[in-house]
Amino acid sequence: MARTPVWASIAATLEQEIARGLYAAGDKLPTEAALAARFGVNRHTVRRALSDLGERGLTHSRRGAGVFVRAAPTDYPLGRRVRFHSNIRASGRLPEKRVLRIETRPADTTEAEALDLAPAAPVIVYEGLSLAGGDPIAHFTSVFPAERLPGIDATLQETSSVTEALRRHGIADYTRAFTRLTAEAATATQALHLALPEGAPLLRSVGRNVDPDGVPVEHGVTHFAGDRVALTVASDDDPPTSSG
Repeated sequence: MARTPVWASIAATLEQEIARGLYAAGDKLPTEAALAARFGVNRHTVRRALSDLGERGLTHSRRGAGVFVRAAPTDYPLGRRVRFHSNIRASGRLPEKRVLRIETRPADTTEAEALDLAPAAPVIVYEGLSLAGGDPIAHFTSVFPAERLPGIDATLQETSSVTEALRRHGIADYTRAFTRLTAEAATATQALHLALPEGAPLLRSVGRNVDPDGVPVEHGVTHFAGDRVALTVASDDDPPTSSG
């Protein structure tokens, strides 16, 4: 009879302890050194067990911080007023945005059409990660019309919040004109950003935001980690109370 690999036995033990609530959502697991001492194995074996838990979505690692039990999926309402910070705070978790790049370049065909711009008109591209409680839950790219919103690139560097940046540029409110949702598999780069296995399921959201006069102010593409976010269609339309 084939023997169970030691790393698989360690992974199964930790999985059972997570299921029993010995390690709750958000808790940090013991260090590799502590687990190696507990199970009487080397750290390579422990590392393989922890990798298995991560690949199955039970844990996630934070560089330099350790391995943590993954929380339940975050409810994320999609309505006419989508505000990242408000949505995440409402779920009881701490919102954070991490800037990957902000640059100015010519609009591609899709962006120009979405923003009602002339072909190759200048746009400001804001790419980043959205996190909830330290977990990366989405990779986003937001595109803004450069001539309508001069200087918004510098503002985004200061605040990272789209809602706050637009407010500083005279747009106190904006609404979602449309949202299109599709399913995709994570590319190698997306997997790296979101700490997922390559090919993991993603929910792709494409949307356009407009000011109170119906003028487009943002075209956005967001890839949500499929196992970390529960997207819901909201019939909101109370004014936003917090930046996003």
